[in-house]
Amino acid sequence: MVEGNIEMGILYEDAVVISEAEKPGESTVITVNCPDKTGLGCDLCRIILFFGLSISRGDLQTDGKWCYIVLWVVGNPNTRWSLLKKRLLEVCPSYFSTSDISYYRPGNQEPKQPDVFLLKFWCSYDREGLLHDVTEVLCELELTIKRVKVSTAPDGRVMDLFFITDTRELLHTKNRQEETIHYLKDVLGDALISCEIESAGAEVTACSQGSSFLPSAITEDMFSLELPDQHQNGFLNSNPVTVAVDNTLSPSHTLVQIFCKDYKGLMYDMMRTLKDYNIQISYGRFFASPKRNCEVDLFIMQADGKKIIDPNKQDALCSRLRMELLRPLRVAVVSRGPDTELLVANPVELSGRGRPLVFYDITLALQILSTGIFSVEIGRHMIHDREWEVYRILLDEGGGVTVPRNKIEEGVRNILMGWD
Repeated sequence: MVEGNIEMGILYEDAVVISEAEKPGESTVITVNCPDKTGLGCDLCRIILFFGLSISRGDLQTDGKWCYIVLWVVGNPNTRWSLLKKRLLEVCPSYFSTSDISYYRPGNQEPKQPDVFLLKFWCSYDREGLLHDVTEVLCELELTIKRVKVSTAPDGRVMDLFFITDTRELLHTKNRQEETIHYLKDVLGDALISCEIESAGAEVTACSQGSSFLPSAITEDMFSLELPDQHQNGFLNSNPVTVAVDNTLSPSHTLVQIFCKDYKGLMYDMMRTLKDYNIQISYGRFFASPKRNCEVDLFIMQADGKKIIDPNKQDALCSRLRMELLRPLRVAVVSRGPDTELLVANPVELSGRGRPLVFYDITLALQILSTGIFSVEIGRHMIHDREWEVYRILLDEGGGVTVPRNKIEEGVRNILMGWD
């Protein structure tokens, strides 16, 4: 569809309207007015999170065919609003899809997966923050990191392998590759020895996977789907979550009420959970106070258009929401032989999409903590019948002051949760 196309009297580009904040500290308002689809809220929140923004308030409503969503966002003063609007428009369905008899497609059906490319470069030496600077450049260029392999040679040289996809789908072109290498040269300076980009075939990708083994002690504790004992966990004590359902207020909808502490990506985590359950939201209200207390009301239906009556289904949904909001990311610092390893994991959507900016936040946190990175492995693992994206960072503790493990874990978690 070309820009300027008209649907039901509404210009296509007006399906998303962004009213920028007039003063620092005020919210920018994003309004979405378009046909509905199951999982649209999740897709919109994921893009907003990718742009480094937090949602402080939200209102949404739909009649099952058309939706109206208003989101108040804050953060990232350097946001490219025109690009954000373009990305949001890309996930808004066309009006003509409302005439399709099978309009409510399962939420886990997604378009063809993008091509994967290998970005490979050598640096003559490592320096503090190098990996974060590279990650920042790739994010600015809308290149999504799927996997990373970083290793340090005995002579101090560093080899980085980034498996990436291109949101703009142009990385196969010479101009796009030259643009990427140019930006990397600017940030790496004279440390850069060589840099090249090539299509990553299945054989190359398979060879780069690294170890698929995770120690059982880690998997049992870190990836448990059981609600932990909050009395024995200080982090969970400081981040309580209450989820309740009510079927008495609406003849056709189940009301889900959530009270919790706000964090970066909270609305995304709610929406992706409901999307994975193929739950439709007819009306929703989200509000986060300046003290980070969050209140959510959601009137929902199952895919068959009925409210959730079965107590077992109610309990399952409430338990999953509590778990996802209590532990949206898993963070641990463990021993790997004589070395120290940082582990970070997040669940993958059923659609196959991972959480945005996790590696960016990890490298930023370690840079703030003045903690070096010796090697990195990013991979996906099926644990407890669920797919996880796992980041394994072997820390470089030589030649400087060693940061206590609990401080590393706390610092990384705070950046990931937006509590810095």
